Amino acid sequence: MSRSLDTNKEERKKALYILGALILLFFTAITAMKLGSLEVTYGELLKGVFNNFSDDNLSIIKELRFPRIIIAILVGGNLAVCGVLLQVVVKNPLADPGITGISAGASLVAVLVMVLFPSLTGIKPLLAFGGGLVSALLVFLIAYDKGFSPLRIILAGVAINAILTSMSSILTMFNSTGVSSVTNWLNGSLVTVTWSDVRLLAIYSVIGVSISLTLSLTCNLMNLGDKTAKSLGVDVDKQRLLISSVAVFLASISTGVAGIISFVGLIVPHISRFIIGSDHKYLIPFSWVMGSILLLIADTMGRILMRPYDIPVGLVMSVIGGPFFIFLLRRSMKKC
Repeated sequence: MSRSLDTNKEERKKALYILGALILLFFTAITAMKLGSLEVTYGELLKGVFNNFSDDNLSIIKELRFPRIIIAILVGGNLAVCGVLLQVVVKNPLADPGITGISAGASLVAVLVMVLFPSLTGIKPLLAFGGGLVSALLVFLIAYDKGFSPLRIILAGVAINAILTSMSSILTMFNSTGVSSVTNWLNGSLVTVTWSDVRLLAIYSVIGVSISLTLSLTCNLMNLGDKTAKSLGVDVDKQRLLISSVAVFLASISTGVAGIISFVGLIVPHISRFIIGSDHKYLIPFSWVMGSILLLIADTMGRILMRPYDIPVGLVMSVIGGPFFIFLLRRSMKKC
């Protein structure tokens, strides 16, 4: 009886953590709305909500800043959940859509669409999913040798990233008139996102995150080890393929809209596990919210640090995530 009460108390505590993170995300978004080269007060924002943002300044914020904030929330959440799923699949705490080559493959296809087939822009996220899937398969095939070694996956991911990123740069050269816009996009810039991007990504995100939530129990079982999971009736190979596919989908659609943004899928799962534990029933939604908060803060910093110049959020995340990756790498080496 006492054990049941303790379990219920722990579940309520985790639910409160998720609620608290959602409240923090709301206030972060409100703050991001008012900050930038054009600043408004909270009162003006509230007035704009009731007047449908009829004021010229508020209209600019509605059409330019609102979509950017929503995209940052969706992309940050998607990449964080992708990181959680990838770390289950490869049993590697350093797994990340950028490190494993998924983002590079998705961005190569997206650049191909932008440069050579602009008429296909409407389905760019889905095409990027194909590119991310192919690059992930290449990394896993290269790294596989009677099992997956964390070091081999990292090295294979670095190699595939270098190759595909170079191919993206070569493709960019064919579009001399749009080099600047494509380069900004490759750096993870959210400057050009629109409400149509929001609608498109929101639909895909709901699908991907919903499927990932249904896989939470499977993720918990697979964390126990392949032998234990098989003894409990889990088809490990089939579930690994399914979880990988969902992770690639979330990372690729996000990359297709926002460009290459690294380290969100690496940083957030570690922080989230430290706060809420390893139960994926809570870890997946909590990571989504925390990823949204992190990327929204990073994008807001990029907008205000050197205004009126805009630093792409992908570069800001690289500055934040690089030292964190080195810390995790050194810690994992000490455990070996």
